[in-house]
Amino acid sequence: MGLGILLGIFFGGVVIGVPVAFAMGIAAASAFWYEGFPLLITFQRTMSSISVFALLAIPFFVFAGELMLHGGIAIRLVKFASALVGHVRGGLAMVNILSSMLFGGISGSAVADISALGSILIPVMKERGYKPDYAVNVTVTSSIAGIVIPPSHNMIIYVVAAGGGISVSKMFLAGVVPGVMMCLCLAVAAYWIAVRDKYPADPFPGWGEVARTGAVALPGLVTAIIIVGGVLSGIFTVTESGAFGAIYALVLTAFFYRSLSWKSFVIALTSAVRTTAMVMILIGFAGAFAYLLALYQVPDKLSQLLLGISENKIMILLMVNMMLLVLGMIMDMAALILICTPIFLPIAKDLGMDPIQFGIMMLVNLGLGLCTPPVGTCLFVGCAVGKIRIEDTLKSIMPFYLAIFVALILVTYVPAISMTLPAMLGQ
Repeated sequence: MGLGILLGIFFGGVVIGVPVAFAMGIAAASAFWYEGFPLLITFQRTMSSISVFALLAIPFFVFAGELMLHGGIAIRLVKFASALVGHVRGGLAMVNILSSMLFGGISGSAVADISALGSILIPVMKERGYKPDYAVNVTVTSSIAGIVIPPSHNMIIYVVAAGGGISVSKMFLAGVVPGVMMCLCLAVAAYWIAVRDKYPADPFPGWGEVARTGAVALPGLVTAIIIVGGVLSGIFTVTESGAFGAIYALVLTAFFYRSLSWKSFVIALTSAVRTTAMVMILIGFAGAFAYLLALYQVPDKLSQLLLGISENKIMILLMVNMMLLVLGMIMDMAALILICTPIFLPIAKDLGMDPIQFGIMMLVNLGLGLCTPPVGTCLFVGCAVGKIRIEDTLKSIMPFYLAIFVALILVTYVPAISMTLPAMLGQ
């Protein structure tokens, strides 16, 4: 009965529009009350969930990304990407994907990627004869590269949700190859459509222009190198690297590029504070919610259910992926990481899957959910930037969904894609 109260109140709250964090908090408090626990337990579990030192890295990562977003880094990356791949058929789509891969590795945010790059590239693509739905679909689906390519604050959330026994540096390294592979899959889909619809290609500007634009963009790319390299080398902890990355981003945009105004700084700071507050509230209430799921032995029961259907590893992982895909369509990504990790990670471990590989699989899977209705945040933002109806984008987005799904299947069933780089570098 207690589990029914917990899940019933939570899903009921989500259906009627209660924010996910508060729906979890109310559901947890109700379940604690039903079981006869003091309501103080709810707040104790909530506070203990956010009293984790590694979580201090999140505000720094978010702030660094916001500074890059509002400090003019995006346009420099677009110019570099354009010089490098703009001569390919459907060149602006390739520029879009490559820019997302580069900018996503700096900002770590899919929504920031769409806001920064979409506002630049979507209007240009439309002016050059690309269909609006194609421009938006490329922008939306490539934006989730920032979730997988490090540094990503979602990786830190996963590490915390997994119980803290996973190395953040391993997660960072494990995300590089899958993130690049996913972008390559999207590039193949974009190229196929570009050839089919006879989209234009720009002339190659020469290697001199590639070198010049690359030199201008390089200081911005160094942000990701500082954050990730500092962690991998042992010079910084994750939190210290985030703080140093934020300071570097501030100095770079304000004093080197001189493209960060006081107004933009205030906007970046305000947005970082708002995002951090939402994430921390979510993590806190999710901790109380996850405690009750463990109390009611939900992971064990679900594991027994899946094993009762099939003992085949391939089929069980496929079912887990399908569950995550469905949940990703209707819930926020951070909330799902916090809720689903304690449930599905034990199942993955029982099947012999490394927690690092499972984490990357989950990030790719839930990233796809950000691009799907009815709660696809990236899809909504992309359509708003591109000034197009969601219904129009959905008519032609299927090849891009398929590209991400191919990457997801490869990450799920080929451990080497995620695990080789950490093993090579001794992490």
